[in-house]
Amino acid sequence: MSAPHILDRPAWSALTSRQAHLALGDARALRFQPDYALFAAARDASPEAQAALAAMVPNGAELGLVEAHAPPPLAGVTATPAPLILQMVCEALTPAAKPGPAIDIVPLTDADAPQMLALATLTRPGPFFERTHQLGAFVGVKEDGQLVAMAGERMRPTGYTEVSGVCTAPSHQGRGYAGALIRVIAAAILARGDHAFLHSYAANAAAVALYERLGFRTRREMAFTLLTRD
Repeated sequence: MSAPHILDRPAWSALTSRQAHLALGDARALRFQPDYALFAAARDASPEAQAALAAMVPNGAELGLVEAHAPPPLAGVTATPAPLILQMVCEALTPAAKPGPAIDIVPLTDADAPQMLALATLTRPGPFFERTHQLGAFVGVKEDGQLVAMAGERMRPTGYTEVSGVCTAPSHQGRGYAGALIRVIAAAILARGDHAFLHSYAANAAAVALYERLGFRTRREMAFTLLTRD
């Protein structure tokens, strides 16, 4: 029987390797510090590890699991499955299409954090918190000093970096910003020797088609589960 792929449990893989400095918990279960991300994972399916994971679920807030399989029942915890997601991986970007209008893409810094959080709150690209922008590099598009689109990095298991936080203000959609920003982030990931990966709701056909045009291919279906305390 083959060993599980490192991306079958990306949160555990990240929190036990290159993002271990952001982990809370112990050898049984880990989670990202809550101002960075809501993702968590148990070491395995043992009762000991599952109990430790359940104990980490905060009162009045959520933990998120993104894994190849849905979790077993957890005592005292409600597990709510999200719609099916696809995990997609890029080993090489497709050549860029014929250039359109130039898009001025700029690196984002801590000074942009309030605008980044506001844009993510408006567009809901996925869980985004006060320090999510510090999980990796972020780039964006600004108009008259206002951030209108962005993309960046999130989980970083060994050999892989996740593209995440991709969003565009409703008033600026349809201008090719998402594809251009993902291309910049993914190119930087590939240039340093990692593979790029991302997660997309399977029902979001337009997003999946965009990712495929850029060179991402579906690796497998994944379960995204939100945990809340009973």
